[in-house]
Amino acid sequence: MFQKFQMMETKSKVIIVIVMVLVILMVAGYFLGWFGKRGAGRLNLDSMKGEVDLGAPLNTGEVSPFTNIPCANWNRRPVAVMEAADLSVRPDSGFSDADLVLEMPAITASITRLMAVYVCNDPAEVGSIRSSRHDYIALAAGWDAIFIHWGGSHFAGDILNKKTIDNLDLNGSFGNKASECGFRKAGIPAPDNGFARFDKLLECAKARSYRMENKFTGYAHQAEAPADQRPSGGHLRVAFAGPFAVDYDYDKATNTYLRSWNKVADTDANNGKRLAPKNVAVVIASSEQIEGQYNNVQIGDP
Repeated sequence: MFQKFQMMETKSKVIIVIVMVLVILMVAGYFLGWFGKRGAGRLNLDSMKGEVDLGAPLNTGEVSPFTNIPCANWNRRPVAVMEAADLSVRPDSGFSDADLVLEMPAITASITRLMAVYVCNDPAEVGSIRSSRHDYIALAAGWDAIFIHWGGSHFAGDILNKKTIDNLDLNGSFGNKASECGFRKAGIPAPDNGFARFDKLLECAKARSYRMENKFTGYAHQAEAPADQRPSGGHLRVAFAGPFAVDYDYDKATNTYLRSWNKVADTDANNGKRLAPKNVAVVIASSEQIEGQYNNVQIGDP
């Protein structure tokens, strides 16, 4: 499915954000809208059907498969880390160094969860690291990533225990148990206090003889749009429930989308940098409650 989103701009030190949007028709008021300067309107999904080939070139040379940015670690296997969206731990640590960040519902019409994918850059610290959900595993496997998480649902555990994906469970519950690879940070209440040094995660992956070379082909990219060809502005709101709603405001000067979370400018706790991806891909997918608070997004199995 994600091969349809292969036309992306080349950029320097930027996150690509892919947002899985919860679509439950029976939940009143849960919507996704594209907002212009003077108001908001729903997306016309019929007009978005099909694929568009813009002739974007495939990645060539020593570049990230996700961003097309040259970097020393270009051929390193991606590392995907489950991170929290909870208000108590915002802002999260590490997102400004991610090549890609995925965000989708973890609880039906409620809490979201994020998965940051790292290739080029090594953040000092990542967290709050949270538990795995089964539908994130499918995407991490598709990107050939080593999957990092802190425990998980029993649905995720069933998959991880089958060794479907190379993983590090910092809670020591499922798949490859790796409780020594993370730590609980003082001053933050559990379960949101799980963190890890990124260099420690790489060390733990190597100690388990995981392959460290990338096999993911990557996404094609367009060239950076010249300043005189950029739009003057734009606003995208992804209406996740309550405080999990996300807004992106286009900035022409930097050709980026300034991210706000619950109307608050979103930053990286490691360095204070504003999160401003150059590409935001919104994927519409069916979603449903499957057990208790557990949610399933229809994106297939790994």
